[in-house]
Amino acid sequence: MLVSLFRLLSFLPLPVLHAIGLVMGWLVFLASPSYRRRFIDNIERAGHRRHLYKAIGEAGKGMFELPFIWCGSPGRVLRTAHIEGWEFAQNALDAKSGLILLTPHLGCFEITAQSVAQNTRLSALYRPPRKAALKPLIEGARARANLHLAPANLAGVRILLKALKTGQAIGLLPDQVPQNGEGVWADFFGKPAYTMTLSAKLHQMSGAPIVLVYAERLSWGRGYAVRFVPFDSELGDTPQQQARAINAAMEALIARCPAQYIWSYNRYKVPPGVAKPEEMQ
Repeated sequence: MLVSLFRLLSFLPLPVLHAIGLVMGWLVFLASPSYRRRFIDNIERAGHRRHLYKAIGEAGKGMFELPFIWCGSPGRVLRTAHIEGWEFAQNALDAKSGLILLTPHLGCFEITAQSVAQNTRLSALYRPPRKAALKPLIEGARARANLHLAPANLAGVRILLKALKTGQAIGLLPDQVPQNGEGVWADFFGKPAYTMTLSAKLHQMSGAPIVLVYAERLSWGRGYAVRFVPFDSELGDTPQQQARAINAAMEALIARCPAQYIWSYNRYKVPPGVAKPEEMQ
């Protein structure tokens, strides 16, 4: 049923889906106290409160563009992606050094993988959704030509490392809350957030450079600006320093279009089995 609905919605023009999403974004915000509270708390903590009203509508757009991104024909979807800065990724691929692409929950992050895959093979870390009904929809949408999914377990990590050592590209969501044992506590907008250490470990093990990528949603359904940005920061020596360096890079990326970050995401949750962070001064 859900797959059929998404396929039906995918035939609608992107401007129409974004218009519906804008309205639904406000309806969800007004109807759900817990959603509203987390949304406001997170955007205020990050210092982007002035973008609140726009962010509410953008959150709805992000949900209603998914049928188009997941179920639309690849050619139709990719025609909406305007790529900027691909040379930063291409330089690493030409050097056969592998490439680590980090994409936060910013803008239309679902289209970034498809944009990369039209130019080179990409292996992306993937965690199955909690709702079983979504699994065939998401896996079918993401497993497209030149785009391969690596499960979020030890076998998946091996797939990613092998891809890097053969000079290929991999993709990760660095602001996704990892499971117990897969992260450390590091500040994210001034509050400790359990942060994955995998991207830094893969960089150390392979020597592959890190490049950031995000897709800014253009106004009036005009598509997306998929931007590649070099990661120029020093990672540091400890997992905590490395996690903080990556979080800082994500903060800077989010500041480019703060209304399009998913502020409702429970970034500060404590995963099962993980001890709460010590109070940081």
